[in-house]
Amino acid sequence: MAAPGHRRPAHPAKEPRCPRPPRIGLVGAGGIARAHLPGLLRLGPVVVHAQGGADELAAAFGPDAEAAGSSITVVDSLDALFDAVDVVDVVTPTATHAEVVRAALAAGKDVVSEKPLARTDADAADLAERARDAGRQLYPAHVVRFFPAYVRLKEAVTTGLLGDLAVLRFVRSGAFPLHAPWFADRALSGGIVMDQMIHDLDIARWVAGEVVRVSAVGTRSGTDAEPVEAAHVLLTHASGAITHVAGVWGPQHLGFTTEYSVTGTAGSLSHSSRAEQDSVADLATPQALDGSLPQVDPADDPYGAELHEFLAAFAGGPTPRVSVDDGVAAVRLANAALESLGTGQPVSLEVPA
Repeated sequence: MAAPGHRRPAHPAKEPRCPRPPRIGLVGAGGIARAHLPGLLRLGPVVVHAQGGADELAAAFGPDAEAAGSSITVVDSLDALFDAVDVVDVVTPTATHAEVVRAALAAGKDVVSEKPLARTDADAADLAERARDAGRQLYPAHVVRFFPAYVRLKEAVTTGLLGDLAVLRFVRSGAFPLHAPWFADRALSGGIVMDQMIHDLDIARWVAGEVVRVSAVGTRSGTDAEPVEAAHVLLTHASGAITHVAGVWGPQHLGFTTEYSVTGTAGSLSHSSRAEQDSVADLATPQALDGSLPQVDPADDPYGAELHEFLAAFAGGPTPRVSVDDGVAAVRLANAALESLGTGQPVSLEVPA
């Protein structure tokens, strides 16, 4: 019996309700989709729309899809996907990013778009404006900002460890992506500059600031069956620092590697993935990704970290380290390099106000 004067609550106290995990829509099932999938499945159930339906999903994800079981649902249209999910991750071919992202924003969804944000400057700027007008969040998947070596570089610059930056050099190389024919069509993919080197163009701007001048040279050789493409891009930053970015798409046996060397008035910092790959070889599964992607340590997955940061922001968490405006700027730099490749002349850029 309750003590005198004690009023028993009308209903027993309820345990606080745990928020349900977000329902995530994955649009596309190409090579990069497989890099996204493990991180997405750790965040919530995934609904996939791929042009080839369940067959393309099985071919792309293989054992990953089977292991996920009921955590993956396949739908046959974008509208069905939008109806079923809270947020959307776009991993379709480059030339289709703008169309799919516009549709997702119009459906009221927050969106992650695989880089580049769009193929053209106009489309990239339009997507950023549409996201702001719709009150939605849109982030470009510039995953290199999440790789430990590049996080270390950013910290070294931010803390002043390197002093004022003077010369930056970035190199990225791998096999020519033959698994999808659109990569070879520069009008669709932007070639090596837009598809591969845009990562280092973005990192250069991230650590050394805005760019005022872009020059580029490049070459395509070999055959349709065994193509090779390479480019060199020179950036002049508003600060006076100079960045050299080199990229290679080579023969199919060429492993994916990255390097950088950054020198400032107080010191320098360098990185080479060749020296680090042996340490993760026993954990990584090279056969799980195509040859145009880096090996990653599953215990420290940059793709998963990137998606976790974006979805946390969608849920009201901190602002991610990469913004939609960064995505717009990266497209602008890549297209300036492509213009320089075509004309043989440097391209001057205005620093945003």
